[in-house]
Amino acid sequence: MRSKWTILLAAALIAVPSTSFGAEIFEKVGTIGGQFLKIGIGARPAAMGEAFVAVSEDPIAVYWNPAGLARLDGQSITLNHATWPAEIRISHAAYVFSPGRRLPGKIAFSARSMWMDVQPVRTPYRPQGTGQFWDAGEMAIGVSYARAFTDKFAAGITVNYFKSTLADVTAQTATVDFGTIYNTGVRGFKIGIAIQNIGSDMEYSGTINPEGRTQDFQGERVKLPILFRVGSALNLYEREAHSVITAFDFTHPPDNAERASWGLEYAFNDYFFLRGGYKFNYDTEGLTTGLGIKFPTSVSSQSRLDYAYSDMETLGGSHRFSLTFSF
Repeated sequence: MRSKWTILLAAALIAVPSTSFGAEIFEKVGTIGGQFLKIGIGARPAAMGEAFVAVSEDPIAVYWNPAGLARLDGQSITLNHATWPAEIRISHAAYVFSPGRRLPGKIAFSARSMWMDVQPVRTPYRPQGTGQFWDAGEMAIGVSYARAFTDKFAAGITVNYFKSTLADVTAQTATVDFGTIYNTGVRGFKIGIAIQNIGSDMEYSGTINPEGRTQDFQGERVKLPILFRVGSALNLYEREAHSVITAFDFTHPPDNAERASWGLEYAFNDYFFLRGGYKFNYDTEGLTTGLGIKFPTSVSSQSRLDYAYSDMETLGGSHRFSLTFSF
């Protein structure tokens, strides 16, 4: 009998911390604004499970880790588009260039936006619409600077202007991203760290029109989703025309449990790419896959077209497309 009660007590002690931990996570959900800032950009990172903090030499690093821009050669332009559940769309563009000898390093200008189709205003008394329309969206415009301080260490910073709009109610603020990448020099093993969306709280304000009555709106202050990411990348295999790299990321969001991502990329002759990955501890996302192809556009320039698909279980899936020009 004593052993029976001992087992029950041990089970209760194990269950209490796990229950408390789950309750703590649930209490954080829905407490942070600016969720658009947490949505990853680019088909190549998405196909690799968004394990991209330590993967440099790609202009999409302007979002994931600005330090990666320091390793780029020449100039680059990247254009990205993604479909999201509920007929939401996300677009992004960035231009990376060298400012000149007086300022070593790389500078990038970027812009991203999320938008939806215009919707009719509906009320309980006029469910088919009042004749008025509304829409919602968010945008961020940024400038980045990155520099390689040694042949192994690079750092970068991005300053963004962020604006969120819901009908005639808006909020805006400034955010800062900072990141570093260290290349150990052993089998291309790199370690990346990035902190995103550092900034002051936002407050929504504007005019609302409930049931035809116009009134001013002043909301509560909303916190930004400050993200801490740490990751690594490694060359698993490299021989003649074939190469394989793998990456692993750990992310700490302010409004949910810690998350992890793993990704793999196979390259043939550096012009055809197959990618796959998995996102651990996400609510709806898991398996990711994609491919890419690189082709010359002139003697001194080349382009790369990438595609990614992310499974989102009951929400369907997300398709991402990227086109990158390097010259």
